[in-house]
Amino acid sequence: MALRLARRRGSLTLAAILALVASGAAQGQAQRPQPPLRQLATDLRAITAMPGVKRGLWGVVAYSLTRRQPLFELNPQTLFVPASTAKLVSAASAYEAVGWDYRFETTIWATGPIVAGTLQGDLLVAGSGDPSFDSRGFAGVQDWAATLGELGIQRIEGRIIGDDDAVEEPRPALAWAWDDLGYSSGVLFGALNTAENRLSVTVSPGAQAGAPAELSVEPSAAHRPLVSRASTSGAEAQQILWPEQRPAEAALTIAGSIRAGAKPMRLLVSAGNPTRWFAGVVRHYLVAGGIAVSGEAVDIDDVEPAPRREYAALLFTHRSPPLRELVRPMLKDSVNLYGEALMRLNSGPGVLPTNDAALDGLNRRLAAWGVPPGAQQIVDGSGLSRRNALSPEALVVLLQRMYDPKGESPFMQALPIAGVDGSLGNRLKDTPSARNLRAKTGTMSNIRTLAGYITTRDKEDVALVVMVNNFEGTGAEAAAAIDAIAVRLAEFSRKP
Repeated sequence: MALRLARRRGSLTLAAILALVASGAAQGQAQRPQPPLRQLATDLRAITAMPGVKRGLWGVVAYSLTRRQPLFELNPQTLFVPASTAKLVSAASAYEAVGWDYRFETTIWATGPIVAGTLQGDLLVAGSGDPSFDSRGFAGVQDWAATLGELGIQRIEGRIIGDDDAVEEPRPALAWAWDDLGYSSGVLFGALNTAENRLSVTVSPGAQAGAPAELSVEPSAAHRPLVSRASTSGAEAQQILWPEQRPAEAALTIAGSIRAGAKPMRLLVSAGNPTRWFAGVVRHYLVAGGIAVSGEAVDIDDVEPAPRREYAALLFTHRSPPLRELVRPMLKDSVNLYGEALMRLNSGPGVLPTNDAALDGLNRRLAAWGVPPGAQQIVDGSGLSRRNALSPEALVVLLQRMYDPKGESPFMQALPIAGVDGSLGNRLKDTPSARNLRAKTGTMSNIRTLAGYITTRDKEDVALVVMVNNFEGTGAEAAAAIDAIAVRLAEFSRKP
């Protein structure tokens, strides 16, 4: 039965949506009871017609993994912008490409002899795409001074050179918006990455209204060029600050305004060239650890002539945590850098990990899984590009392939848990979906998506994909509608 709904003041909440659906179902049952599956379809369609989202394009598939049959489908073959649910593709394909025990390697080389405690040459750091340095509790380069000290090095009479030649040069993926690139979510991926290629900028007001705002950074980021176009505003003015990585500019611009007398504000922003950033952080921690460094931190692309590794001596190798651990920050916390790093593993052995080579490997893998032709057009590993296109049926194929009935696989363990952690930590608390739904979320302007696993009241495991693009209301209303679908499935029973 169709529901006649009036938009209330503010966003329509999850509780309001559930109440309206329950009211409509009760009215329908009173007039003419429907079989459980038909009632489920009626309720789910009613949710997609709620105020704030009824103009959006919806794709929903609920597939019973227990019975191997669909429970509900709405536009299963339509292509949607997936946002960060594209990271599910990166995680699953990386696992099939290299296995859960795979580790990235970063090697550290001396380009000259070590004489009386002095490295008479450059320290060369060669990366392979490890996204985990100094990230989410993983080890960074802070202990490298001690490691070099154990090798007899107290001074480096040369530079710290970041060698990124094992991976494609850092660049934005296809159709990334330039105004994303200054934010911590829009950082570039490279062979060398640390602290998720982001840094903290503190913005302080000037002495009086009209004065330029003042910028400061953490000591390890002192080499990052910054430009302040932020001003000090009057006490009644709006206070807003944002970063801009303007095209063709090496420096990061901080724009906006901060009120006179206000407390300093902290922004997390992109660190820019990841290779230069990594080398600079290494140099900082070596000096802080008591190793003098005479030269600067540089990208190997800026060195003439470039050092030749066959003439260098390997000092030590840093190995990342295994892939089974790296998928957690990518899926739980939706870190874009990890998505780009893991997708590159599709390039295959002996192939330079370019974005195009990785996409070729990915497309072959998806076809082998049985993803229908035309059901996906993936262009990056993080989901940041609006050129990505993915159908609900393609994600269901992936979820079936990665399903573990015990829920103990690294893939399923890495998914956010409703009401508990990750991007679902603050959603669906005190509902039947709490501690039940495990799913990756996706968020962009006018786009909300979710894909994962949920168990019904009858203990029937379900692969659930919900995608809505181009909705007219708020993001909170779209998220509430998606959550209402998850709650309805958690409550579903085949028993009348």
